[in-house]
Amino acid sequence: MKTIPLTLPGDASISRSLLDCSPQELTDVVNALPAGKKRANGKAAGVPAYRIRQIQEWIYKKYARSFDEMTNLPQALRDGLAATTTLTPLKPVTQRVSKAGDTLKVLFQMPDGETVEAVLMLYNRRRTLCISSQAGCAMGCTFCATALGGLRRNLTAGEIVAQVLFFARYLSDAAEGPKMRVKRPTTVTNIVLMGMGEPMHNYKNVWTAIRRLTAADGFALGARHITLSTVGLIPMIDRMADEGLQVNLAVSLHAPNNDLRSKLVPPSRRYPVDDLLASVRRYIAKTNRRVTFEYALMRGTNDSPALAEDLADKLQGILCHVNLIPLNPIPDSPFQPTSDKDTQRFANILLARGISTTVRIRRGIEIDAGCGQLRNAAAS
Repeated sequence: MKTIPLTLPGDASISRSLLDCSPQELTDVVNALPAGKKRANGKAAGVPAYRIRQIQEWIYKKYARSFDEMTNLPQALRDGLAATTTLTPLKPVTQRVSKAGDTLKVLFQMPDGETVEAVLMLYNRRRTLCISSQAGCAMGCTFCATALGGLRRNLTAGEIVAQVLFFARYLSDAAEGPKMRVKRPTTVTNIVLMGMGEPMHNYKNVWTAIRRLTAADGFALGARHITLSTVGLIPMIDRMADEGLQVNLAVSLHAPNNDLRSKLVPPSRRYPVDDLLASVRRYIAKTNRRVTFEYALMRGTNDSPALAEDLADKLQGILCHVNLIPLNPIPDSPFQPTSDKDTQRFANILLARGISTTVRIRRGIEIDAGCGQLRNAAAS
């Protein structure tokens, strides 16, 4: 499938999102407004730095919906921004809450008509967001709903950040619908880049978004509360080790040997399991941070005791944790979830071999909570 370019040249109907602006770019945008002050020589005088800080505070701390809410800005500045820019590039088109009231999935539409999903999951103390980095995905994992449509395009940094701000606004406002099992106001505590797309395949925009989400003048979430999940693009794992932020790394492994993994995760043909694990060891040596291995259990495919033993062998000596994931099945797919009994058996083998292991709580099956499922349902 042909990839749609990230930029959309010539489309004047798409206003620039302020979420795609760095502080300097935001300054340039404001200074370019017709309403800006002029010096005697007719050149722009430049907006005071505190105005930029005020705009950022309205965006990242107060989650403003419109420029009219920015009441400490001059009216002319608000009007100029409203005429030339937008606060968010996302429009929610479908929202679903799980029967338990602990999971909210939202399908967003972007200015070019592409759609992307994000999920809010409530735990005892955590308010975790699962956000997307691409519209679609090029990795081709055979059990994943997102892979069915291929890659449409990368998300901009602003489109990634906008997903977080949407849910931050929801959690901060007790009157905001829909209803969930959460006492508000509250805040986002954790973010995982495990939604649609491969974050490492959109590396620059993803890391621009991460830095904006962790910056003191941005969303200001601690880096340790952000997890980036990858199928294992080795050059990007090596690059991430040098980023200098304590963002968590999760690797979607799904099989301990390359024959099986290549059938489930096609990039394994280029980046074999042993090479991938070597890159993880390099990452740990540089960062001294534990890595999570995600393993989606599929009945009769990758859930046998022998494969559990193989996985334990492969992971010996690696500072890691295994997160066993009950598969969210796709209709008519040959890949179906492992039984609870066999899931626990697999976990017990790893635990007995000294591998830190947990089973992820299954959430929102009835609301198409698996990556790409709501998007596919809306398109059908």
